[in-house]
Amino acid sequence: MTLASTIAGDRLRAARRVVIKLGTSTVTGAEGEMCLDRITPIVRSIVKLKNEGRQVVLVSSGAVGLGAGRLGLPRARLNDLVIRQACAAVGQNLLMSTYEQLFSWHNLKIAQVLLTEDDFADRDRYQNLRSTMEKLLKFGVLPIVNENDTVSTAELEYCDSGSSRFFGDNDRLAALVMSKLESDALILLTDVEGLMTSIDDGNVIPLVEVITPELRSLAFGPATGGRGGMLSKLDAAELAMHSGGVAVIASSGRADTIERLFAGEQIGTAFVPSSRMQGKRRWIAYAANVRGRVIVNSGARDAIVNGKGSLLTSGVIRIEQEFAPADVVSIADADGHEFARGMASRASSESGVDTSTGKSGVLVMRDNIVIMERRLDTA
Repeated sequence: MTLASTIAGDRLRAARRVVIKLGTSTVTGAEGEMCLDRITPIVRSIVKLKNEGRQVVLVSSGAVGLGAGRLGLPRARLNDLVIRQACAAVGQNLLMSTYEQLFSWHNLKIAQVLLTEDDFADRDRYQNLRSTMEKLLKFGVLPIVNENDTVSTAELEYCDSGSSRFFGDNDRLAALVMSKLESDALILLTDVEGLMTSIDDGNVIPLVEVITPELRSLAFGPATGGRGGMLSKLDAAELAMHSGGVAVIASSGRADTIERLFAGEQIGTAFVPSSRMQGKRRWIAYAANVRGRVIVNSGARDAIVNGKGSLLTSGVIRIEQEFAPADVVSIADADGHEFARGMASRASSESGVDTSTGKSGVLVMRDNIVIMERRLDTA
């Protein structure tokens, strides 16, 4: 066991605030029913964590699958967005009803928290979310979070691999909640043992300290029953690492997985952070919708990446998408490759050089710029 893996175990033992995410394959059975054989031991483990004095948030998928099962719809029918939304409306009630029954046996109060993409993209709503969640945790309640699939299409739509806006089967949603609450740990329970070195050999990578393009290449492919896959889990783990927390991808097939993790055992794949990104910068990089796109020249790119400078209007080649002040914009080089994001100081209509003075203005202040890590193209 390496020093880093020991640190991961120690941090999980010491974790006081935890986000646990259950995927569709964990929550539902083959016929679209609630899989009590898997869920019941997880409920017991969460109750134990609570009794140990830890605060827990549960992010649960499964509403669409449960709704389809109740309505007797085959998977082929779920290609229609409106049908998926209708299934979500039916299934969300079944999901919460089952959780209410299971947790009430342990005298644990629960709360349903349905979120949309805009709850994270809008800065004010993003702040209000934390206030509500903090109050629930203070009351000793277990918040059970899901995307509001009945009104939002973000998680239900087929994801464009180049987009950062989609929750991705609640993996990203769980990481965003973890980030906003500054939780100590994010546990992603799924139907595999962890991140594998390859599909054929089945060897689990026990520890990740840096998510590289090579690592992402091991994670291609969608999940069997849900919208996400291993790649969306890596994205979630990356955000957790930037939040200063530990993330773990582990199997839900074992009844004692959660208890063993928080006892410090090495299970699944653990992601240990080397640094922590400040909260506002995390919001710019991960939580905000990108409203505009700016193409800049090589001088501006060098000033931003190497010189830690602001983006001046003189460095702008063109505006590809319009934006308003305080919108988050994508900053790309002349070849169209995004290398940074930032919060605009002025509107796109004011992005030119002042003709009366010949001076450049500041389009994005340095403090509001985040350099984006280069990712492997998954298209």
